[in-house]
Amino acid sequence: MLRIPYADLYEALKKALLHLGLTEDRAALCSRLFAETTRDGVYTHGVNRFLRFEAMIRNGTIDIHAKPTLTASFGSIERWNGNRGIGNLNAHASMQRAITLAQRNGIGAVALANTNHWMRGGTYGWQAAEQGLFSICWTNTLANLPAWGATTPTIGNNPLVIAVPRTSGPIVLDMAMSQFSYGNLAAYSKRNQPLPVDGGFDTEGNLTRDAAAIEASQRALPIGYWKGSGLSIVLDMIATMLSGGVATHQIPTDPTRETGLSQIFLAIDPTNLASAQELTHIADNVIDNLHEATPSDPNKPIRYPGEQTLRLREENLRLGVPVDPEIWQRLASTR
Repeated sequence: MLRIPYADLYEALKKALLHLGLTEDRAALCSRLFAETTRDGVYTHGVNRFLRFEAMIRNGTIDIHAKPTLTASFGSIERWNGNRGIGNLNAHASMQRAITLAQRNGIGAVALANTNHWMRGGTYGWQAAEQGLFSICWTNTLANLPAWGATTPTIGNNPLVIAVPRTSGPIVLDMAMSQFSYGNLAAYSKRNQPLPVDGGFDTEGNLTRDAAAIEASQRALPIGYWKGSGLSIVLDMIATMLSGGVATHQIPTDPTRETGLSQIFLAIDPTNLASAQELTHIADNVIDNLHEATPSDPNKPIRYPGEQTLRLREENLRLGVPVDPEIWQRLASTR
């Protein structure tokens, strides 16, 4: 892997997006979201996904000029149509709108239909938490995960994000419904490394840590077995019903044409209930207790959700952001 200064990575992405036809302001935000995702160590959903994103623009799946439009509202909840625009820009706008509603009413929710892949889901949790709000958001996906007891993909891995504000650093849980995302499986497969725990089934129906075997069978393992399967189903239902969009089984199964996704963005403003200092004190007590737990491996201390992100962010800003040489060469060629 190459270590690329963050500023250089951002500029390369921005120039590539301008080359694809985005306006200056939209290219600036979109490239920042891609670069920050990579900076924070979520390589599978940052620069590593950019080439597929580029292909989806070129094949017409993503409309680079489309922006979300309001279709219905009641109280603190609104329904928006993403018009198949750029996924991370639609999601960023939706979370910011939920934040605005929450700052006005205490709680705000945006249900977004007809959008595209939001890239790193945790981005929108950080977005809210860094502004002092709690948030919950999720998306449905194409069918890429077998329901518990099934042998073929019937449900989505439907990433779920829960974020907690804290002045000394937010807590952000960002998790898919599969034990490993397909991006992570691809990364392990490329490195020819076994997964740390069973991640799915091979073509013979055996649990395995072989990422390539899971990619071949398309039988990734739901988190918590039947529990993750059930959670995926209800997240899909709620997102689809509230947004008026389409469900997982209606989304195109070609990854380069995965579009029409349904998403939920919920924000809660706690400022009228407690001060940031009070909330941080509670969160710090929980984290302090967590850190006192005896680790099973002395070389691997217990971490809270988002702690590794902060460490990688600092490291990658200091040393440079790791980027695959082939991807960097492709990005550099558009400059």
